Amino acid sequence: MHPSVERVRGTLHGFGLDPEIRWFDEAATTAQTAAAALGIPVGAIANSLVFTLDGEPLLVLTSGAHRVDTAWLGERLGGTIGRASKDVVKQATGQVIGGVAPVGHPSPLRTLVDVALAEFAVVWAAAGHAHTVFPTSFDELLRITGGESTAVVP
Repeated sequence: MHPSVERVRGTLHGFGLDPEIRWFDEAATTAQTAAAALGIPVGAIANSLVFTLDGEPLLVLTSGAHRVDTAWLGERLGGTIGRASKDVVKQATGQVIGGVAPVGHPSPLRTLVDVALAEFAVVWAAAGHAHTVFPTSFDELLRITGGESTAVVP
């Protein structure tokens, strides 16, 4: 088991959850790749994207069916959103781009959860490594991340 995946598993256990963490033979670094491997709609993939909001890390869990409109969302949040560098992602999450999980980070991150994920009874999120995913739900994502439910596109 990978240390980042173990941290994610431990965090999930702390919330009383024990989902099956599924390992892929190939890295699933895009929502399309993960959805194809799971045989599910791409919208049921919860992409964990790290941005900066006025320089501070911001985790956005978005449906794989669309891209975050950073200008629109930044305006709604009253700031400027930019793409985080790989170093910022690693420092903020302890994980690398392509495998960032919603949880298991060194310290809590402000998290936004895309309302589009509520359309699916089960959504799949990365589990700390590009070869891993775990099943969850929109409500569980809100609970385990302390996230805010919001649209991320107009």
